[in-house]
Amino acid sequence: MAEPTFADLALEVRSKNAGPFWVTMELFLRDEAGYALAAAPEIINEEVVARLYAVRARDVQIFRIPALNVVKISFPRPVPQAGLRDRDVHAGQHHVPLAALPAVLPG
Repeated sequence: MAEPTFADLALEVRSKNAGPFWVTMELFLRDEAGYALAAAPEIINEEVVARLYAVRARDVQIFRIPALNVVKISFPRPVPQAGLRDRDVHAGQHHVPLAALPAVLPG
């Protein structure tokens, strides 16, 4: 059986522009158990996001909101919105690597 991913545990995983220079992604988890995995720094942290999206870890911002079972992640867009090399003007596809991330504690 395959490991569960955050797509399996979430009501919604989405990404969107946060202005022309930033991307924001949000994990809306179904319950506290899913949130506990998403909020675990062993699973989702700045270095993991940096590897998934080829950005600098020091530029990644992670906001954990336990009252809503939400984890929000923001980082600078690789290219400005609607720039010549922008392949996703609305940043609507950026969430896919995060949704596919295994939702299991290491070890």
